[in-house]
Amino acid sequence: MNSRLSAAPFPTPQLPSRLPAVGTTVFSRMSQLAAEFGAVNLGQGFPDFACQPALIDMVGEAMRAGFNQYPMMTGAPPLRAAIVQKIAALYGHEYDAGSEITVTAGATEALTTAILCCVHPGDEVVVIEPAYDSYLPAIALAGGVPVLVQMELGERGYSVPWHKVAAAVGARTRLIIINSPHNPTGSVLRGTDLAALADIVRGSEVLILSDEVYEHMVYDGARHESVCRLPELAARSFVVSSFGKTYHVTGWKVGYVAAPAALSAEFRKVHQYNVFSVNTPMQHGFASYMADPAPYLDLPAFYQRKRDLFRAGLQGSRFELLPADGTYFQCVRYAAISDLPEAQFAEWLTSEVKVAAIPVSAFYQQGKESGIVRFCFAKQDETLALALQRLAGV
Repeated sequence: MNSRLSAAPFPTPQLPSRLPAVGTTVFSRMSQLAAEFGAVNLGQGFPDFACQPALIDMVGEAMRAGFNQYPMMTGAPPLRAAIVQKIAALYGHEYDAGSEITVTAGATEALTTAILCCVHPGDEVVVIEPAYDSYLPAIALAGGVPVLVQMELGERGYSVPWHKVAAAVGARTRLIIINSPHNPTGSVLRGTDLAALADIVRGSEVLILSDEVYEHMVYDGARHESVCRLPELAARSFVVSSFGKTYHVTGWKVGYVAAPAALSAEFRKVHQYNVFSVNTPMQHGFASYMADPAPYLDLPAFYQRKRDLFRAGLQGSRFELLPADGTYFQCVRYAAISDLPEAQFAEWLTSEVKVAAIPVSAFYQQGKESGIVRFCFAKQDETLALALQRLAGV
């Protein structure tokens, strides 16, 4: 009997996909190619250098102090208090730590949970492209309908055409997603942008999801224009940030959402059945580490030096540099090098030049071709030097 059963196994039932258009992400594919060909990986956005030892020590101290069981679902109180203090000091907005701050399992969980908690089947969500790749799948899971508005590219880089955003907002619009500093373009929203957004949503029931995970990476003396700065926008916004991006620990997957109490209450209903809570000792470690604001206040200068180093190394190449006002990404045109589509050019660059990049077309639902790829410069100087040496010969 056992032999007969093993020879004729029961068939696995067919499962209609909730995300039929989703496959392996371009980030995973390019990282796999980079490993296969021994390429310098400037594709996926993570540092190749360590965080400060003091942060690891503080997490260890939290473990030894016994912070190893479930924390509160909303986040460890000392960390939520530290987040409130940071936002107030930087942006002048006073959130309530108990009812308006929720610690999340990274920013992607925060983004997905925010979308799931407020988007109902048939609701429309305005998405500005190119867009981070988790937005559209989360909207699909919620049964929402994405309404796509493409950024415009001019001499000063990418910008949001707010008149087109206004035209995209209708009776069924539930949410507008913004991202600044912007992945993948490296553009940043200015005060005039937030004023334009406020004009669009004023008097409506439209909510805002503001992806601000690169908030501490704005360059050339500019400041990050968080929606927290405008009470009118803060009153209708989920604001998302990431400890992983700020403190060079992307693998720890800890982020947070700041939102008014009524929005946070709905957010937490989904969060508690999604991940429930987040790594306890790391939360307490971050809370202790945030007592000194220098690590995030010094971050713009830290990454601007790397940006300038990378841009200087490409100045004599055939790549055309686009403006990079924020994030740790640099977009380049390659028209002087190849007429290949972006994905094929990125694969060629990885296999032949031994430097991995990400095609910007991957950030559009319909794969818009612009002849642009994105490099990540959040790397050790030695890593950047090796990549620049290889790219200079292209």
